[in-house]
Amino acid sequence: MLVFPAATCNWQNCLLRLPCRPWQRVSPGKARHPLTAAAKGPVSNAIIRVTRLHVIRARELFQAVGLHPGQELLMMHLWDTGPQRQADLAAAFDTDSASMTRTVQRLERAGFVRRRRDPADGRATLVESTPAGTALRDRVEQLWAELEAATVGTMSEASQSALLRGLLQVESNLASHGPADQ
Repeated sequence: MLVFPAATCNWQNCLLRLPCRPWQRVSPGKARHPLTAAAKGPVSNAIIRVTRLHVIRARELFQAVGLHPGQELLMMHLWDTGPQRQADLAAAFDTDSASMTRTVQRLERAGFVRRRRDPADGRATLVESTPAGTALRDRVEQLWAELEAATVGTMSEASQSALLRGLLQVESNLASHGPADQ
């Protein structure tokens, strides 16, 4: 059984490498610090935790309009660009065609998109927003703004800009190590 000292460890202290008190074990055996395995990757660990929380919040917001996390991005893309080939959507979202097909099918069942043959190439399928999907636009944009507000909280504009610059650098770093490099 684990007993927590009065000033227990917390992940913020661990990420910042500040002193903290280790867990104490009252039964035989060794207690492991909760982040020992992730100690060599504090940035990656933080990104994973933040991403998880962001997806949870997005799910809470977008389920109100019948969308799952990520589907709002596809809808926004269709609103901005108009009908798109399904293969082009898969490329734009850097996903495989099977995953895009499942996403489009879910949105189609919900009545937010429709698929039709591309008149320029009968072998290709175009995906477009339906009137019901287009009717979601204002609400999705409002929910997206709420998600942004929840994400940045009370951060100053300077802090938001610095965070965005840092995230863009992380994205660039990770993009430079594509599947061929792994």
